[in-house]
Amino acid sequence: MESKFNIAVLIDGDNAQPKLLKEILEEVSKYGKATIRRIYGDWTSQQMNSWKSIINQHSISPIQKFAYTTGKNSTDSSMIIDAMDILHSKNIEGFCIVSSDSDYTGLAKRIREEGLYVMGIGEKKTPEAFVKSCEVFTFTENLKSEEPETKKVKSKEQTSTPKAKNVTEKIKLSKEDWKTINKAFDISTNEDDIAYISTLGLNIRKIDPSFDPRSYGFKSLTKLFQNIDKFEVIKKEIGGSNHPLLRIK
Repeated sequence: MESKFNIAVLIDGDNAQPKLLKEILEEVSKYGKATIRRIYGDWTSQQMNSWKSIINQHSISPIQKFAYTTGKNSTDSSMIIDAMDILHSKNIEGFCIVSSDSDYTGLAKRIREEGLYVMGIGEKKTPEAFVKSCEVFTFTENLKSEEPETKKVKSKEQTSTPKAKNVTEKIKLSKEDWKTINKAFDISTNEDDIAYISTLGLNIRKIDPSFDPRSYGFKSLTKLFQNIDKFEVIKKEIGGSNHPLLRIK
């Protein structure tokens, strides 16, 4: 997406991690420019203290929402109302909802109905309904993943094979991820049964918004596929840039 793609970042302060704020904004920057940055919570409570020292560093506006009921996340309604106001202002092209709360499922669906881009960022405990309502959903557990030196991804049918020497612990694609990849590959291939990895990536996200190569320790789809025995990555340069292709071995 172009840098002019403006995104409103709305953070549920009761349901997000302050220590990952920098990584969250970096993740958003992959898709567009965070022109609106707001965080919601009861700033009179001690729970919000960990946010106070960092929000100014990242130009985030704190929005006060008093907690009138014990044990209830009071930021939900305030975020949703603000989101609808922003939506109708027509000043942005997308939203990023930072929360692991299923209460934002309806909001994500409503934004998509208006034809705007919506992404989510939250923990792996986030309910599937909210995850699937976004076009892209990034798990916070993947925001600090390290690139492995050498890893081979095996299907579950190959788990009986002994570990090779000088290879780190093998990781396996889950059955659901295998289904997602195979389905996306089928709809991405041309008449020669070859697919651009960029096209494949888009189709994977359409099927499963939360699919992320970082879940397996790789920073990109290309590097993930280079370590799956079933596939072969083919380099292809167009205009001096690499646009890798993928085919079954």
